[in-house]
Amino acid sequence: MQEQDKSPTQGEYKLVQGLMRGLSLLHALNRCDGGARITELAQQTGLHRTTVRRLLETLQHEGYVRRSESDDSYLLTLKVRELSEGFRDEHWVSQFAAPLLGQLLQEVVWPTDISTLDVDAMVIRETTHRFSRLSFHRSMVGRRLPMLMTAAGRAYIAHCPDQEREQIIQLLASRDDNQGALARDPESVEKLIRKTRQDGYGSNYRDWGEEGRIAAIALPIRHEERVLGCLNLVYIADAMTIEAAAARYLEAMRSVVTRIEHSLSPKIR
Repeated sequence: MQEQDKSPTQGEYKLVQGLMRGLSLLHALNRCDGGARITELAQQTGLHRTTVRRLLETLQHEGYVRRSESDDSYLLTLKVRELSEGFRDEHWVSQFAAPLLGQLLQEVVWPTDISTLDVDAMVIRETTHRFSRLSFHRSMVGRRLPMLMTAAGRAYIAHCPDQEREQIIQLLASRDDNQGALARDPESVEKLIRKTRQDGYGSNYRDWGEEGRIAAIALPIRHEERVLGCLNLVYIADAMTIEAAAARYLEAMRSVVTRIEHSLSPKIR
């Protein structure tokens, strides 16, 4: 039986209007750094207020937005980052940072990592653990590091933009664990951030219960106003104090961070 010719439009699906409206709403919220009310969003998107409310309730149910109890505005949550999981600007790790880690290993001997934020934790993207003769962990890529208990997490949270920091702390505070308890203590969080900024680097000396024998120092990797990730050096805590590690290795680490940042500009947008 001979097939019939099909017109160019035959068999094509209709555009999903609800999805288009939801994406339009997410874009509008992304442009409103301090959040926006339903009326404002309706004006920006051209959608009816009832439609905006229904979309916001759906997005809130799925965890992508939250409603402020103080002024009825809506804000994006960190979960929206998951929408970009398939397209990452973290390609800079393999393109620019990974080769420099190999050079750094020759100078510092101890293993180093590059980690980036993944919702509520720092995730190791590249490491020299498998090459360092002083490493006691070989498989580290993909490991999640607690934000408030590790050098990398502290370096990130102390230097990221204020709004991002607030969102991270709120997310951590909702957890039912030691990190959640710490996040719910504003004085402790402020003290941690202040110390990290004064030192000029993040540090962890046996503070992470799961890895009680290690210590680490970390530096943020910046691009414009953003913190793209952190460079972390890990060592056995019995070998030296944090101050000794900083005095011995920070200069070499800063050199690598500077080279990474220069390589990135203006490639990352």
